[in-house]
Parts: sequence; structure tokens; C-alpha cells
Amino acid sequence: MIYKRSSALFAEAEKVIPGGVNSPVRAFKGVGGTPIFVKEAKGAYLFDEDGNKLIDYINSWGPMILGHAHEPVVNAVIEKAKKGTSFGAPTEIETQIAELAVSMVPNVDKIRFVNSGTEACMSAVRLARGVTGKDKIIKFAGCYHGHSDSFLIQAGSGASTFGTPNSPGVTPGTAKDTLLARYNDIDNVKQLIEANPNEVACIIIEPVAGNMGCVPPKEGFLQGLRSLCDTHNILLIFDEVMTGFRLAKGGAQELFGIKADIVCFGKVIGGGLPVGAFAARNEIMNHLAPLGPVYQAGTLSGNPLAMAAGLAMLSELNNDAKIFERLANKTEYLHKGIANVLNKNKITHTINRVGSMISVHFAKEQVVDFDTSAKGNNDTFKSFFHGMLNEGVYIAPSAFETWFIADALTYEDLDFTINAANKVAKRL
Repeated sequence: MIYKRSSALFAEAEKVIPGGVNSPVRAFKGVGGTPIFVKEAKGAYLFDEDGNKLIDYINSWGPMILGHAHEPVVNAVIEKAKKGTSFGAPTEIETQIAELAVSMVPNVDKIRFVNSGTEACMSAVRLARGVTGKDKIIKFAGCYHGHSDSFLIQAGSGASTFGTPNSPGVTPGTAKDTLLARYNDIDNVKQLIEANPNEVACIIIEPVAGNMGCVPPKEGFLQGLRSLCDTHNILLIFDEVMTGFRLAKGGAQELFGIKADIVCFGKVIGGGLPVGAFAARNEIMNHLAPLGPVYQAGTLSGNPLAMAAGLAMLSELNNDAKIFERLANKTEYLHKGIANVLNKNKITHTINRVGSMISVHFAKEQVVDFDTSAKGNNDTFKSFFHGMLNEGVYIAPSAFETWFIADALTYEDLDFTINAANKVAKRL
């Protein structure tokens, strides 16, 4: 495929936008080459500025669960925009989508809408600290909760080692309150809690990791976290920005039968518009201003365009009894097809899949955490990525990102993708 127009646009963008992009992964630094510039999208397909048609497995990093430019969502936004785009005052539609979301998600009574997944996670941690009166948090290596200071942390190997910033601009004072654990290692979490007695306010986790590729929780791991939190008066936060309303109506809580204390949402809940949310039981949410002392605010929170898109999206997901089964079946079909191709061509790999999230790791051992994910052959992934792109298939431009399956994908699209993978595998 030819990307002459995209290359020219990227060169222009680099002059006025840092790195030429407004979010780093878009720059293709993880795979090399020049990013494509999208002109439009419909259903399962992207159309770039050079006129190429691509089957899309990024889906705006998750929210396009029904496909791009889904007519009910687009129409809802258009009709709402005609009446104004933002008021900075309450609107009825905020209550309507809140009632629907609360009815779909287990173990929550109230929800607060914000403008991004980052903001949702940041606010959830602040709320947890306000409720418990404790300062420290535990997060997991390889889990991404946005770019708030508390989350951009590395930590040493010792169980009680304090975090150190891995981004300039994050102060050591902030980092010292973040403890880093190994995903899927309950004993490591237990050691951190014991080394910091009565100091941990919350544990925040992607119940299915999506930022080291798709990494499912081991059996008993989430249950172990729930038990530790109950024992030590710690709040369990599920970052369901990716998994919420994607793996099931009630997200990972429903899928795994685990109750979190606070749940964060984004992506799907806005139908593709900038939105996030966090939700919990009354006794936790009532600590938020204006009811309680924990402050959180935002002029554009609950803006009518995002609420209209989200209400249209959630209404369809709520009313379609078979959608999550269809998504899981399509993802399984893709999994088996690509695995067969890579096995036939003797390409070392492992594939992880949960519901409509899937990732191909070019690694020898099973990927269960960030360390095992990092052992994958990145050179093979780069070749695979560019090979698939040239065949008309757009996957995440990073070995550490999950693919997202949309309901708009047909089995013909999946067969095309599998055949493309076969062509690429023969050249690897």
C-alpha cells in the first residue's frame, strides 16, 4: 500500500504537534515507519488519506464495539448538537444514562461522569484515599490507568520498595505513595500490604490487562485481591475503561463474579466521544462533593454530546441479548485461525483472549504479567504489524496493546484477516 499523503501530513504535523501526534502510541515509535492518517471510517473499516481501506482491530482503542459511525449513535449526537453542545448545568440525559449504567453494572448505586478514563481513575483513587484516610496505593506493572502522576511509576524489586517516577515531571513525593506489584502474583501483593501496615488505601487493577497485550487474571487472583482488601480495610478499584460494557453488560465484575468497591469506565460508555465515569455504592460515593468532602469537578463532565452518544450505545448493548456471545465467538474464530497459521509456519507465539479482547505475543512462554510480555520478540511483531498493514489489516502499533473486536466485523473480514496473517507468516 502507498502512504504518500499520510507521510506528508505527518511531516506537517511534526512542525506544530509534539512528535506529530496527540497521543504517543499513534506515532508508530513501537513499530517504526510513518503513521497512517485516517480520513473516515464506517463499520469495521478505516479509510485513510491515501484511499486505502483497512480492517480495523483498534476501534479507537475499544469504544467502537458496534463499529464506526454506527447510525443510532451518530444520529443521537447530531440531534443533541442542534440543541447546544455544552451548558455547564444539569441536563436530564445525564440522569437517564446514569440510571441505565447503574442498572447494568453489579454492586454500584451511583455514578459520576467525567471526561476521560485517566480522570476517572485519578478521581477514584482520590475518593478511596478520602474514604479510608490512608495515602498509599498499589498498582500493577503493565497496567495503565492514564497519565495521572500517581500511575506513572516504576518500583524496585523489593517487596517494600517505594515507587520511583518513570516520567520526568512526577515528583518523588508523589511516587513514594505508589507501590508496584506483579500482575497475577497474589503473594507479592500480600507482601506489599504487610510491609506497609494500615497505609494502603486502595488496590487499582485492570481486571483483564490490556496494556501489556491482553493478559487474563489467573484463576483465584481477583478473588485473592478481594479477600486481601476485605481483611485489611482496603478498597478494590477495577479499572474497567477497556473491559466495562465490553466483556459483559456488567463488565469484568459480572464476568468473573467479583465485586469491586469502585469501578472506572471510559471508552464504550461514550460511544466514541471523550467520556469517563466512576461508580460505587452509596456509602462510598456520598463522600464526593457536594455531598461530602472529597472534591471532584469538571465543566464538561456529563456534556450532552457525550451523554447522547453513550446513552445510544449502552441502550443497544443492554437490549441485544446476544451481542457479547457474538463478539466472543468472532474473537475465538480469529484466535483459532491465526494460531493455526502461525503454527503451520512454525512461528513461535502465544495468544491470549478474553471475550472480545485478544493479542498475539511472539513469545515462547505463556504471557501472564509484564515481565513475560516483555520477553516477546519485538522485531517479529514489527514485521508482522507492517505485513498486516500492507495486506489491509490495521492492528495496534505496539506489542503491548490488545486488539478489540467489533460486532461490525463479518466472518468474511475475519477470514480475510487470517489469510493475510498466513501471507505475512510465510515471510517472517
